[in-house]
Amino acid sequence: MSALRYILPAVGRAGFRASRPAHLSLVRSLATAAPTSTIKPPFDKILIANRGEIACRVMRTAQRLGVKCVAVYSEADRDALHVQMADEAYCIGPAPSSESYLRMDKIIDVAKRTGAQAIHPGYGFLSENAGFAEQLHASDLVFIGPPASAIAAMGSKSESKKIMEAAKVPVVPGYHGDNQDPTFLKEQCKKIGYPVLIKAVKGGGGKGMRIVQSEAEFDEMLASAQREAIKSFGDGRVLVEKYLQTPRHVEVQVFADGHGDAVYLFERDCSVQRRHQKTIEEAPAPDLSEELRRELGEKAVAAAKAVNYRGAGTVEFIMDATTKQFFFMEMNTRLQVEHPVTEMITGTDLVEWQLQVAAGNPLPKKQADLRINGWSFEARIYAENPQNQFLPDTGPLLHLATPTPTESLRVETGVRQGDEVSVFYDPMIAKLVVHGKDRAAALAKLAHGLDEYKVVGLNTNIEFLKALARHPEFKAANVETGFIDKFKADLVVPLDRPAAEAVLAAAMALVLRAEPGVPATAGTAATNAGPWTALAGKRLNLDQEQSLALTFGDLTADVSVSRSPATGYAVTVRVPGVPDATFRVAPGAHFSESAREVTLDLGTHLVKSTVVLEGDHVHVFASGTATGQAQHGAVKHTFVVPEPKYVQETRKADDAGGSVRTPMPCKIAQVMVQPGDKVAKGQPLVILEAMKMEHVMRSPVDGVVARVHYKVGDLVEEKKLLLAFEEEATKA
Repeated sequence: MSALRYILPAVGRAGFRASRPAHLSLVRSLATAAPTSTIKPPFDKILIANRGEIACRVMRTAQRLGVKCVAVYSEADRDALHVQMADEAYCIGPAPSSESYLRMDKIIDVAKRTGAQAIHPGYGFLSENAGFAEQLHASDLVFIGPPASAIAAMGSKSESKKIMEAAKVPVVPGYHGDNQDPTFLKEQCKKIGYPVLIKAVKGGGGKGMRIVQSEAEFDEMLASAQREAIKSFGDGRVLVEKYLQTPRHVEVQVFADGHGDAVYLFERDCSVQRRHQKTIEEAPAPDLSEELRRELGEKAVAAAKAVNYRGAGTVEFIMDATTKQFFFMEMNTRLQVEHPVTEMITGTDLVEWQLQVAAGNPLPKKQADLRINGWSFEARIYAENPQNQFLPDTGPLLHLATPTPTESLRVETGVRQGDEVSVFYDPMIAKLVVHGKDRAAALAKLAHGLDEYKVVGLNTNIEFLKALARHPEFKAANVETGFIDKFKADLVVPLDRPAAEAVLAAAMALVLRAEPGVPATAGTAATNAGPWTALAGKRLNLDQEQSLALTFGDLTADVSVSRSPATGYAVTVRVPGVPDATFRVAPGAHFSESAREVTLDLGTHLVKSTVVLEGDHVHVFASGTATGQAQHGAVKHTFVVPEPKYVQETRKADDAGGSVRTPMPCKIAQVMVQPGDKVAKGQPLVILEAMKMEHVMRSPVDGVVARVHYKVGDLVEEKKLLLAFEEEATKA
């Protein structure tokens, strides 16, 4: 049953619904009258058919303009930020998006019941669904987006390329036809020449996309791309194209109104990607001549006009990094995730533009009025593990600290501390957007902002982004889509050893927490299960020594703490492989568990470090040197209370003979073996699904399957054993 979180008086709703047709008549008249001046959008209320960051983003602009906002949410999002921000909010189903955010009937029903005049689809979900746009039109509701015909034309990668060819927009060589026979497609790839790119016809966001390096890989890659495409878009059709070896991803923001005018708001470079998904975007694109910039913009506008476009759209081009030759890839018929960088350099609010155009108003600016002012970067902060192939992560945001927003720094997010990143939705936590007078200034501001980001509760890509923002080749703007793979050793640096300063902060937090006058907090049992448990019962007004052990990955850091009422603390940190470090901590050291901060006077300087206690984990954000090179900003270190020996022995027994464990929280999409099956090393065993992406788990051994622990559809936590082999299984 729908749950109404915030509701207008019944009389007000009834009166509003009665006036809706008159408002729609005004919208239609405005769409044909081509007024000479911009007016406020005639929407009193809109529904936002999305969640998270983009729902919050749309609400901020709409509410600033005096437009009331209706939110919809799944059962998993009942306490989400976008629900709290909305004027009204309705539950539309269970957590899976197929039962909630993709339910057109439920969304339209809520819009009608609340008297919303228009629906903003955000991005993802139904934003590029022509059928949804058509249903809204039939229901006398305004779709804040392009016409259904434009969505359909550009939603098909094969059809869009035919349209672009007719409009004289250059396209990538490949096969964009209807024949989906695998043998035929393989033959086309042979003609094109490997490597090739398989792309879902209705694809986007890297889903349903595979790079095929050789003919031997084709069959498996095709099947995987088709399965992923069906799950993500309900359409398994694909196209194949020549894969450029050193391409740049350059896209142009376009906007068109219902009066025949269309403009481009310049380009963005989105070349730095992992798993075919963008990581850092910037505007404008570096190293483009004004002539090339104008040519890109004009071709993008031609693409929009070829399908009678209206609203916000992005025309994506693939560009040879050396020759600067560019080809049309696709058009995204919606607002893009990275739209804020365009807003930053043009001084516009693209959501406000969307509302104006959807209301039938002309574009707020002409092409001659648009100028580039400075430079902007956007970094996407994801719940993912760069140390584990960037696989997505889920879990609670136990601690979340962000840089302070200013006119030149935006934090676009849909979550708060305490919220959960779910397996059901995209793992993006936030977008950090900055602006500077030039590229160097903006990049410095981005790096500083990332230094101030602190997240506990799950893995993130923050350290990776810090390294990327400071990489000399990125600073030099030598970007292309293979950048991350090319410089991965520089960007994904394992934290093999903890910084001595981090060990000091963790140990002192635990010692100080156990001292009289520092109350324990329920739910933080880190000090109740380790070698420091005796501290709470000690008389610490006398000189004494304590020994602590903190595990960090495969290493154990030993700490000796000597306390004197007169002189404070002498702390010796021993980390294997590096010289011992001794610190003198003056009296007055303090740990606030509520503020999650430890303050230490080291004589020459005062150190403040964030320390979060979580179960048997101690998370520390501290500066210092760990892997032989200086870390940027406060780096997160996670220490663990050592497990009892009997637990360690049990874990070793489970892993004997080879194991296949889940690399991240996921859902079982396909089980390809059963007990008794003989398997070869490298053979696919189970296909996992996380964040709508497929991950194939292969056998680490030649052997025989003894047990399969999960079935299709099961939700499984990280590091769980998927299946077991018989004892005769041997590692190759």
